[in-house]
Amino acid sequence: MTPSDTDLQTSGNEATAEAGGEQREHLPAWGAVPLDGGKVRFRLWAPDIAAAGGTLKLRLNDSTLDMEAEEGGWFSLATDAAPGDAYQYLLPGETDGDGLAVPDPASRAQAGDVHGPSIVTAPGRYEWRAEWSGRPWEEAVIYEFHIGTFTDEGTFRAAIERLDHVAAAGFTAIEIMPVAQFAGTRGWGYDGVLLYAPHSAYGRPDDLRALVDAAHERGLMVLLDVVYNHFGPSGNYLNAYATDFFHSERQTPWGDAIAYDRPAVRRFVIDNVLYWLEEFRLDGLRFDAIDHVDDPSDPEILVEAAREVRARITDRPIHLTTEDNRNITRLHERGPDNSVPLFTGEWNDDLHNVAHVVATNESEGYYVDFASHRWEYLARALAEGFAYTGQVSPQTGEERGVPSAHLPPVAFVDFLQNHDQIGNRAFGERLPALASEWRVELLTSMLLLSPHIPLMFMGEEYGEERPFCFFADFEGELAESVTEGRRREFADFDAFSSTGIHHVPDPISPSTFEASKLDWSRVGTEDGRAVLDRVGRLLDLRRTHILPHLAATGGNCGRILRMENGAIAIDWHLGKDAAVILQLRANFSDEPVDLPAAEGELIHRVQDQEHGVGDTIGSPHSALHFVKNQHMT
Repeated sequence: MTPSDTDLQTSGNEATAEAGGEQREHLPAWGAVPLDGGKVRFRLWAPDIAAAGGTLKLRLNDSTLDMEAEEGGWFSLATDAAPGDAYQYLLPGETDGDGLAVPDPASRAQAGDVHGPSIVTAPGRYEWRAEWSGRPWEEAVIYEFHIGTFTDEGTFRAAIERLDHVAAAGFTAIEIMPVAQFAGTRGWGYDGVLLYAPHSAYGRPDDLRALVDAAHERGLMVLLDVVYNHFGPSGNYLNAYATDFFHSERQTPWGDAIAYDRPAVRRFVIDNVLYWLEEFRLDGLRFDAIDHVDDPSDPEILVEAAREVRARITDRPIHLTTEDNRNITRLHERGPDNSVPLFTGEWNDDLHNVAHVVATNESEGYYVDFASHRWEYLARALAEGFAYTGQVSPQTGEERGVPSAHLPPVAFVDFLQNHDQIGNRAFGERLPALASEWRVELLTSMLLLSPHIPLMFMGEEYGEERPFCFFADFEGELAESVTEGRRREFADFDAFSSTGIHHVPDPISPSTFEASKLDWSRVGTEDGRAVLDRVGRLLDLRRTHILPHLAATGGNCGRILRMENGAIAIDWHLGKDAAVILQLRANFSDEPVDLPAAEGELIHRVQDQEHGVGDTIGSPHSALHFVKNQHMT
């Protein structure tokens, strides 16, 4: 390690400062950080400017100040400043004058959009109300939502008003789609460019803290979706002064790969992970599409970040989950007594994909991988985690996945719907619009009464009928490119062979965003209450019969007894010494089938009303769950 690398690793990690009356250790390397005595330290990595012998300036309110060059391409300045002060960095111009004014890439808040001034903040000033020490992961029942469409107002503060509904429905955790500042006012959040700044259209940083605080008061964990695989296409100025932040020779689906093998870049992201968890008291993070986080380092960036989290935050449980199309397990391996050295869970796309094929019979796109062996893959995803554990994918022609049965069931986050799988459809349809009611009900019971961690997307709990479409708020050529790209994406789909792709909702149109907002009036309708009651009963059963045994359940707990022709039979051996057996017997076919007997107590039955009502295992269109305590006679 070079001297400058050593300086980088220690800078921001051994310093201590006073921030709003709160002692802060381990100052982050980047950005505007309050110090004691009314000072604020401004710090930016700008190696292109340093290499050219240029000067970086700070515009602070109405003043312009020269920043001091440090080793390794850094510039810093500690000066008098106060929370609320506006600032930008001024790059060198072509002559002696100042050049481009850019926001702080580690801005904690923006005065407006991604192109304007950043704002000095003081996190220690927020007065937390909730006494919160977290909840164990096995208790997680996750409710995913998007701030902008969760309420009519689309703000952090407005979301607080709906938390009582979420808690009363039986959820124990909320998962918020990305909130890092992105271009425009509306978007999914996966095109963030200022990764430390809560999106200004949603509210100020303290508004997000208030949402977290209110959730904790209601017993809800708060998880946040974060994106470290790319920066968005509008508002990212890093290439103007730090081209080494990226590897131009390595590409992701969104552009140049982030250069995680460079210490300054590495510190930017690790500090960002810690920032969200520590300064907002979040209970965990969901790392988006980590199969596109390409880092040859040892340890890789994800491992190092998880290790720092585990070492730094020891006063409450922290839950780190991943989305990863590779179906790997090395980041989620357990330690002694099911301890979590690195990552807690993995979003299980396999379960969603095969369940969607079972529900809708669709086989286009990535669903082709699950069309031919749907019953085998459904059973394996429920019993073992991944459906693809090394088989060749028909879509790609390549092997995918590794065996996953050795992981405990809570290492998998399962869902029938989420933002991706709804919003990446051309019209954003939800599952009930695509499948029969009885199939959705059967699959919902299998989701919520599985020993995996269940997740539902906002509105799913009451049968929301409005779509959730892809939307964005770009301008000019970028906006036109996004609109046309969206239409090209679906050009080869059968649904548009006659109607044409011009019917795909325009993601740039405000009407597409407005149409995606939840219809809360449906909660009070007869249909809405019926779905909400069904979900509530299932979660009550989960709390009573499944949850008490999950903490002590290790790997290899699922046993597949049948998986063919619409018939599924699985036993999960749960708890210490596998004392409890959770049994599923399901038949999606139109005819009765012979399924293995179940010896336990019947705790729940779903059956299509057209095929009668009864407790007979193997009845058409039915799913039955039993629980057997082997220590009871």
